[in-house]
Amino acid sequence: MEEESRDALVEKITATISNLDGQVHEVEPWGKRRLAYPIKKRREGFYFLMHTELPPSAVRSLERSLKLMEDVIRHLIVRKEETTTT
Repeated sequence: MEEESRDALVEKITATISNLDGQVHEVEPWGKRRLAYPIKKRREGFYFLMHTELPPSAVRSLERSLKLMEDVIRHLIVRKEETTTT
């Protein structure tokens, strides 16, 4: 996947999150890595870590959207607990 198409994919995901009343705070490209096992006949994948804020009711819609994107072969959504400072 070329850099332009990766950027377009990140923009598409960011737009999807924005449409669901969410925000993308940070996008960290982790780079191209070898997969532990082939997924859809691919041996390598490009990894991104996205720090987002999203309403709980929109998580299922985001999951569904990511599953429909052909260039996303795997994804994981994790809830980060809020930290409080005292």
